[in-house]
Amino acid sequence: MEEISNPLSSDLPTITTPPPAADGSNTLTSTSSTRMAGRAEWPTIDGPLGLSHQDSVAYARRFFNFGFLCLPFLWAVNCFYFWPVLRHPNSHNFHPQLRRYVVGSAIGFLVFALILSSWSVTFMIGGNQLFGPVWDKLVMYNVADRYGLTELM
Repeated sequence: MEEISNPLSSDLPTITTPPPAADGSNTLTSTSSTRMAGRAEWPTIDGPLGLSHQDSVAYARRFFNFGFLCLPFLWAVNCFYFWPVLRHPNSHNFHPQLRRYVVGSAIGFLVFALILSSWSVTFMIGGNQLFGPVWDKLVMYNVADRYGLTELM
């Protein structure tokens, strides 16, 4: 083992690094790459500082259910916070409910984003040609004119 010491302070502990492998490969990168290729150890993106597995299921369920209460961006938060569960599909077999809530949130947010995008593109491209006389009732830029609020200014 090779010891590295700090010449400026003798109070600091010395750092010991493992010797190189016999085949010349770096043991630090090989162990971290096998760890990354394996299963995710934590269900949340903040790793060991995050929630336990039992709490994760409860939070994922809350985010999933509150997404149905006209808060679909909570589905996006659920997908972001539990990204390791989405990224490694077979890693959380002992909590299949967690994966079900997170995948359901991902599907729900994608459906919401698709509906919102199609609605936005329809109004941007279609306009008066697509909706005809109903267009004046659908748009919001003439609300003040409709209710006579511009006369007050």
